[in-house]
Amino acid sequence: MIEPEMAFCDLDDDCDLAEAFVKHLLTTVLERCPEDMAFFNDHIDKGIVGQLEAVVAAEFERMTYAEAVERLTKSGKKFEFPVHFGANLQAEHERYLTEELVGRPVFVTDYPKEIKAFYMRRNDDGRTVAAMDLLVPRVGEMLGGSQREERSDVLEAIFAEGHMPASEYQWYLDTRRYGTAPHAGFGLGFDRMVMYATGMQNIRDVLPFPRTPNNCEF
Repeated sequence: MIEPEMAFCDLDDDCDLAEAFVKHLLTTVLERCPEDMAFFNDHIDKGIVGQLEAVVAAEFERMTYAEAVERLTKSGKKFEFPVHFGANLQAEHERYLTEELVGRPVFVTDYPKEIKAFYMRRNDDGRTVAAMDLLVPRVGEMLGGSQREERSDVLEAIFAEGHMPASEYQWYLDTRRYGTAPHAGFGLGFDRMVMYATGMQNIRDVLPFPRTPNNCEF
């Protein structure tokens, strides 16, 4: 996991950095590993080089969670998992958005507060938080992040409504009371990035340690 955390940043800044970061990684792979990429292009996923070049040149789409749910509902497709406001998006939903609807990476933002972590900043509507996921074709979610809740009074209210004992979170509230600033961050899955860049179909084949049979002692 790669996790940048940025002071004086909001959700838009978070998305901007995440897009630039992903494009930088893909550009670096294409420029520095041409022989490896030629192998993946010829033997693993024909056309992967062209796909990545197109991603680097494209502007990533951005839509709210509410818009994504609406577009999924109106798509006419039959999904295994029902789509409604408040439901977690499944892999089939993510792939439809990126592969069929938009055709490139998509940021989905402003998720319902009930399905996201308590530390994500509450939006003014009272029902969503300033969170984002980056969805990419083939892989689905590659990274997720948010603007963090920096207001100690809002955090105290969140603890109360979520039945979280404030006494156990005083250390966390202190980080907001003494010296905080608006900030945001995200986490990118390293293995998911490798899977996306190489065209490998199974994430187990890109894990950064060897997998051999009959060697697990536990």
